[in-house]
This record gives sequence, structure tokens and C-alpha cells, in this order.
Amino acid sequence: MMMSDVYRNDALVIAGERIPSRLWLGTSLYPSPEIMRQSLQAAWPGFVTASARRQTARQSQDNGHWEFIEDWLHKSGSLLLPNTAGCHSAREAILMANMTRELFDTSWIKLEVIGDDYSLQPHPFELLEAARELVSQGFKVLPYCTEDLVLCEKLLEAGCPAVMPWGAPIGTGRGLQNIQGLKTLRQRLPQAVMVIDAGIGRPSQAMQAMEMGFDAVLLNTAVAKADDPVAMATAFSSAVNAGRLAWLAGMMAEREQASPSTPVPGLPFWHQFDASGETA
Repeated sequence: MMMSDVYRNDALVIAGERIPSRLWLGTSLYPSPEIMRQSLQAAWPGFVTASARRQTARQSQDNGHWEFIEDWLHKSGSLLLPNTAGCHSAREAILMANMTRELFDTSWIKLEVIGDDYSLQPHPFELLEAARELVSQGFKVLPYCTEDLVLCEKLLEAGCPAVMPWGAPIGTGRGLQNIQGLKTLRQRLPQAVMVIDAGIGRPSQAMQAMEMGFDAVLLNTAVAKADDPVAMATAFSSAVNAGRLAWLAGMMAEREQASPSTPVPGLPFWHQFDASGETA
């Protein structure tokens, strides 16, 4: 089978549902609802995230924000992923999740339980408690967490269909701060669906995450706060697709020594072998 065929058949499936794209996009911080709409169209995200705190009762005074989101979801095939942003305890997050299910008519939930107001780092104990309860209530829980291996294992054991470790603190744009920790997570949980959530600032960082084998990337600020959000959304879409294709293609192993791709005329044949003993 040609690699192009492999890529075309490379579906992302979570909780039995096919997700149409591996780039997921938030809907806050844009200069206007119209710029948000254009950015969504440029990115064509698999999930669109929205905060229940912002979309309360779909009020008309929200400057048309929700109407733009609703119109996009209706015509695009993107899925809505409400979140529990701003919650600091399991109890608060569980209440918020139930409100989003009533408000948005979906069982998908991005579970956030913040433990530190400075770094916005997730609270591992409250997060796990909330995840267990929400799974028991029939939610499809996608938890925002750190790259802690044990925590991710426990969240998956609790019934979360995927985990979403951060790259860096929310809104910082620092990219993948703990490369080795994320690599270890991917290697130790090869069958789990894992999404990099938070801290991505550049398309190259999103591509790096996909090249490492992560299944999707969720971001917001990097697009919304760009000088040209629509162009940046396009750039991220291309980067995520390129990174995924590179992962599927299988990248060459790094080498300690240089190795010419073409034999050099005039050198003895034994000089035309690299350090591994293969011809150059």
C-alpha cells in the first residue's frame, strides 16, 4: 500500500467516534467573531472548544460569538468540545460538566481542574476524582493533564478515551517544555490516544508533537493572538498534517557521524561505508 493511501485511511477515532481533523481549536480571544469564523474555516478543526462560563444561556449580548460557532458546527462537521475552564475542585468541575451537557446537548467534555493559579497546572487528585465520576455519568471525558505517566495511566484506567497532556502552561507559547517526558509517555502508552493541549505557540511546535506520535494538537491563543489569525490557522493546519504524515512515513534514525548520500570517486571502497557498515 502506498503511503498516500495509508495517510488517507489514517482516521482518528475516540470513544467510537471518528474525529474529522487532528487540529483542534479554541474559540476565545479572537479580535472579533468574524475573525474567529474565518480562522475556523482556515483550520477546519476536528473539535471546537467552548467554555460554558462564556456561553451562558447563549445570550444575545455575546456579540454573536455563539451564533458563529453554532453555524460553523452545523455546516462543517467539526465537533463541539465544551470545557470546565476555571474550575478548582472535582465538585465544581462535575457541576460545570453537567451544565454543559444541558446547555450544549453533548456528552463530550474537556475536563480542566486547576491546582495552581500561577501556572494553571492541573490538580491531579481532583482531576482524577472528577474524571471517575463523569465517566460513570456517561461523559466522554478528555482530561487536561500534565505529562505525568502515572496520572495518565490512572485517567485511562478510569475510562477516559484519551488524555491531553500539556506542552507548556496555558497561553505561554513555549512549546514542548519536557520533550523526554512526553516521549516517555508516548512510548509507554503506545495504544492510548494522546493530544497535546496547551502551550503551543508556533506551527513548528505542533509539527514536532505530531512527529513524536501524538494523535492531535489542541490550541487557541497561538491562532487567536497572531497578527493574522486566519493565516496562522492555515499554517497550523498544514503543520499538523505534515507532522502526522512524517510520523506515518517513519523518520530516519539520527547518526553521530556524517554520512554522504553519494559515494565519493577516488576513495577506497572501505571509505564509502558509514559507521554502521552500510554503504553511504
